[in-house]
Amino acid sequence: MVVGFDFCFSFPAWFVRDELGCADAPAFWDLVERGHGERWLAAGCEDQRFWGKHPKPAEFCGDRLHRMLRATDIDCKLAALIPEAERAARVRGIGPKSVFQIGGAGSVGTASVRGMPVLRRLREAGFAVWPFDSPALKDARPLIVEMYTRLNTGPVRKSNAEARAAYLLAKRREDAAYAALSRAVMQRARASEDAFDALVSCMVMVSRRKEFASLAMPLDSEYKVEGWTWAPAVSQ
Repeated sequence: MVVGFDFCFSFPAWFVRDELGCADAPAFWDLVERGHGERWLAAGCEDQRFWGKHPKPAEFCGDRLHRMLRATDIDCKLAALIPEAERAARVRGIGPKSVFQIGGAGSVGTASVRGMPVLRRLREAGFAVWPFDSPALKDARPLIVEMYTRLNTGPVRKSNAEARAAYLLAKRREDAAYAALSRAVMQRARASEDAFDALVSCMVMVSRRKEFASLAMPLDSEYKVEGWTWAPAVSQ
């Protein structure tokens, strides 16, 4: 079994290791669950780096934009590592989402902070969490991966019901796997953006199912601290 979660599995290395002293992401999850996470999400949080309920801090603007991002947040569509020195220039002019953003459109921070303790409990219950653990599907150990649903759906106005319906109709006509789905499943996927993301991501994972037993570890040296996003055919 492979489970994909659409939230960040960690924060940038400078925050996790250098500032909080956690050697890897699983150690950070424990710290998050012991009260830090809910404190960061609180309306009166003194740490203004957790933004969205207030403007983005200057620390994450301009040439310092890349500091609020993990390597995978920038590189997940690329196979080659972008050196730290090049990241500020590479992300200028685009709006990648940061795990520090806990409010506003497209924010991922709240789900991530509340999801990390769940990862810790699932790992203790026997799940492998990539890339912190090697895939162990041959031993029937279930696997969890971080995903970014936009990489699975491609360009489509997911918030628009007509666009979702058109996308799914096209898939049903060209893909036998979609054609085999029941009308009830397709109707649910048309009805909401979340259900649409879930179905399309599941279909992508099924089509790539043979890849999961041999996922390579990311090339980025910080992957044990920051994690990495699984993407179709691009795991490094």
